[in-house]
Amino acid sequence: MHNFLGLGPEAIATFAASLAVMLGFGVVVVRRAKRLEPAGLIWPAFLLGAGIILQAVVGGITVLTGLNSWIVGIHFVISMFLIALAALLVWRALPKPSGVIASWNLKLAPLTVVVGLVTTLVGVVVTGAGPHAGDAATPRNGLDLEIWQHYHSYPGYLMLGLISVQLGSQYLATRSLWRDLGTRILTILFLVTLSQAAIGIIQSRLGVPEFLVAAHMLGAAVLAALISFPIFLGQAN
Repeated sequence: MHNFLGLGPEAIATFAASLAVMLGFGVVVVRRAKRLEPAGLIWPAFLLGAGIILQAVVGGITVLTGLNSWIVGIHFVISMFLIALAALLVWRALPKPSGVIASWNLKLAPLTVVVGLVTTLVGVVVTGAGPHAGDAATPRNGLDLEIWQHYHSYPGYLMLGLISVQLGSQYLATRSLWRDLGTRILTILFLVTLSQAAIGIIQSRLGVPEFLVAAHMLGAAVLAALISFPIFLGQAN
């Protein structure tokens, strides 16, 4: 297959599959969306559109600076915010579930989001200190990778602890880890966070191989979508 716009067949196939998935989710959301709170849908949608434009600008700056690790990190952080906004938009568009939400979840959910944000920001610094900061020829940020890996792990473990407490309190309230939506989201959030911790430890022991770095970034994207849901659940009850 001839290259299209400089893209090989694998890249074209990946792009096509991603586009199909996004369109599929879009159709599902549009078909099931409720028009009960149109004002609640406007600003997340507007910010998503503005964020895409911002990403284009930052992407251009990233190229002009030779894939500077700090600019690449800013590009990644904006992506995490856009994923969280998209999750909020989908949540508000779809019917609201009702169910028991443990009181501890309502108290700990905002703190968990803050700790998760700190974990992500320190993780960006760690990536800039490692061997995969944008491009093989890109200068790193000069920080000690081993030390900053520890700095990254501290808020990460705290986040895992907070999520564990929320899941435990939710289980005591519902006696289930999967039956209702709130408990199911917390269970998935706990498993993803635990997987992130395991991947982080393994990649540091193996010298941060590329495939584990990619898996860690995918996990961060999933966390960005899930970590705010306990707050949304509290608002729905």
